[in-house]
Amino acid sequence: MRKALALPTVAIAAAAFPMLAMGTASAHEGATSYQADLASVNGSGVTGTGMVTLDGNTATVMIEATGLLAGAPHAQHFHIAALGSCPSNGLEDDADKDGWVSVSEAAKYYGAIGSSLTLTGDTSPDSGLAVDRFPTAEGGSISYNRTFEVSDDVHKAFEAGTAVIVVHGADKDGSGAYDGDIKSDLDPSLPMEATAPAACGALDTAQMGTAPSGGAETGAGSTAGVENLGAIGVGALAAAGAVGAGAVAYRRRQADQA
Repeated sequence: MRKALALPTVAIAAAAFPMLAMGTASAHEGATSYQADLASVNGSGVTGTGMVTLDGNTATVMIEATGLLAGAPHAQHFHIAALGSCPSNGLEDDADKDGWVSVSEAAKYYGAIGSSLTLTGDTSPDSGLAVDRFPTAEGGSISYNRTFEVSDDVHKAFEAGTAVIVVHGADKDGSGAYDGDIKSDLDPSLPMEATAPAACGALDTAQMGTAPSGGAETGAGSTAGVENLGAIGVGALAAAGAVGAGAVAYRRRQADQA
């Protein structure tokens, strides 16, 4: 497991999530807190902070992120079982030289989906395509808070230091929509902007009390604006084999808008 974060980083986390300053009085014995500083990938400008408390297999997750494509849905996941790290914000990992660090190029760092950080309902990798249940970045920001059960594999990844938060969807050309000539590495019917990682942060043990407990359906954020793209979650599913289903969903939504 990685070393605990230094105190200055913890102070930043407390500022981002004031309720954490309540301390450990309400924490369950044996619970462990983890923190991720979300850094921009693909020059997206997206940054933020994630906090996770694991009490057994019960995870309370809080994510604050800014710099996102306003009004668009953004898939977000725990990725597990690789190096427990993230690609840089540059193009060092752009193996095919198309100007993007794609999902498949970044997967060597953060691995496959362990949990889908949806607003409601299922949180398994099967919901990696659940566009209508991922947060929409109203005003370019996301504030997410939800408590749910994770699998044993996800719990083990946290303990091993290989759990990572990834937020997808980057408006690299600044057009205000997911578009562009470069197509997704997972399905050529989708623009790369829709599936590429936009922010990433490795989850490290935090030197502070656990996050405040929440309910089973406490996800915060709007699902409005999903018409921007019907398959935003496709790109995070390189290891889940759900590309075909995402493309079908996207084409159906495009047909409905025609």
